[in-house]
Amino acid sequence: MEKNKDLTEWQDKVLAKSLARFPERRKRFTNHGGDEIPLLALPEEIDDQYVRQLGFPGSYPYTRGVQPTMYRGRLWTMRQYAGFSSAAESNKRYRYLLEQGTTGLSVAFDLPTQIGYDSDHPMSLGEVGKVGVAIDSLADMEMLFDQIPLDSVSTSMTINSPAIVLLAMYVAVAEKQGVAPQKLQGTIQNDVLKEYVARGTYIFPPQPSLRLITNIFQWCGENTPSFNTISISGYHIREAGSTAVQEVAFTLANGITYVQTALDAGLELDVFARRLAFFFNASSDLLEEVAKFRAARRLWARLMKEKFGAKNPASCMLRFHTQTAGNTLTAQQIDNNIVRVTLQALAAVLGGTQSLHTNSRDEALSLPTEDSVRTALRTQQIIAHESGVTDTVDPLAGSYFIEQLTDRIEREAVELIDKIEKAGGVVAAIEDGFIQRQIENAAYEYQKEIESGERMIVGVNSFQITEESRPPTLRVDPEVETMQVAALSQLKKTRNHDKVQNSLKELDQAARTDANLFAYVLAAVKEYATLGEICDVLRQVFGEYKQH
Repeated sequence: MEKNKDLTEWQDKVLAKSLARFPERRKRFTNHGGDEIPLLALPEEIDDQYVRQLGFPGSYPYTRGVQPTMYRGRLWTMRQYAGFSSAAESNKRYRYLLEQGTTGLSVAFDLPTQIGYDSDHPMSLGEVGKVGVAIDSLADMEMLFDQIPLDSVSTSMTINSPAIVLLAMYVAVAEKQGVAPQKLQGTIQNDVLKEYVARGTYIFPPQPSLRLITNIFQWCGENTPSFNTISISGYHIREAGSTAVQEVAFTLANGITYVQTALDAGLELDVFARRLAFFFNASSDLLEEVAKFRAARRLWARLMKEKFGAKNPASCMLRFHTQTAGNTLTAQQIDNNIVRVTLQALAAVLGGTQSLHTNSRDEALSLPTEDSVRTALRTQQIIAHESGVTDTVDPLAGSYFIEQLTDRIEREAVELIDKIEKAGGVVAAIEDGFIQRQIENAAYEYQKEIESGERMIVGVNSFQITEESRPPTLRVDPEVETMQVAALSQLKKTRNHDKVQNSLKELDQAARTDANLFAYVLAAVKEYATLGEICDVLRQVFGEYKQH
């Protein structure tokens, strides 16, 4: 193949620099017969169309990946989303996962925590510790990360409306461990817009919620430069029933809104944009999912460069975490879910994810058991080390079907984003119900296909069997709620009441101005003000959002 100037430039300026900083995992990548596997497969002729649409990994428009060597340099972060019962019980699960080879933690919070209520609130009754871990105060967060070194473990936290409070608790725990904020690595979801259309764990109206998000952008930009300040989430949009195109369009439209809000607040684009991260769903249509990830990456790069004028290449990179599709798991023949998750995880890897969670086989029945979690983690490890798909970058590139599908998803996502822009933007489209209707209609059509038998779900509407027994399931002891409430009561008796009240008063006053609230929340957290107390202060100032 004749040497191409674009290829030569990439090899000399991008690839060589990357290899000098991050050598490949192995000296040689070969198949079973000893044949060398190339880093990057390329067409015979590299023309302008190829460079414009695909390019080279680690270079604009990032269709083929955000890193020049992708998984030959470093594998994705293997996370297992976990959290249940008390902080002490969840801490045991995290340490077990780390022992089994997980390379990053992913925290699930219980429903009261997600909507800013303490465990002793009447609204929390019966929900404490059920779908995640209960976190009422800094004391719980200290227990959650006991004996887990926060300077070497990357932590993702799935928390949205009260994200500013949980991140402040995480920073405070790190300080108690002697870890400076600058050393923290991880991601906080902090994506409230999708809550209004897909998930429902919102507290405040959109505008004050966007203010809190921007406050996090600014504080982290100055204090935690290696921490991802938001994980703009398509996962829950897809779980609510959207199509792949809708997932891309609504997620990136939310991303546009966050970027514009931060710019309006005076933040510098190429400072905050490089810490934006994304979170996508990996569903079962393997080829569509691969194309979806590639299309999203290219479209975001173009939006950041052409719409916002980003100069820093990192600002144009769509870096994303993936979780396999929870809504595809079935309670019937649960071992089938292992196969589903394997296909979905493979799609995420072939699509170039930076981080991955694999669901467990029994999650349609209950929280996963340790055995099921281990199998889910082993699925990632087998793909990483035995499948061969990590030995070359973007191995499906050049497939006529994959490239046409990538182009189509991008084109249709642009059309949908344009509709949202013409409707006045995401907030207006949410308030009008446009986005919700789009998702609901897609979910309805999909369900009709299943019920008519047009779409086959193995073990559900086809290939059914009579199952005589159920596998062991994990159940949270109801006593956990009693113990959590008792511990919270004891904390309130022993902390410094005056300091707590002063910190909450200062937060209230600051919330009534345009001040950045992160430092005020952090001060309150350090005095052991509870999550509910802090959120109640903000409720008084901002009000609560009511769905129309």
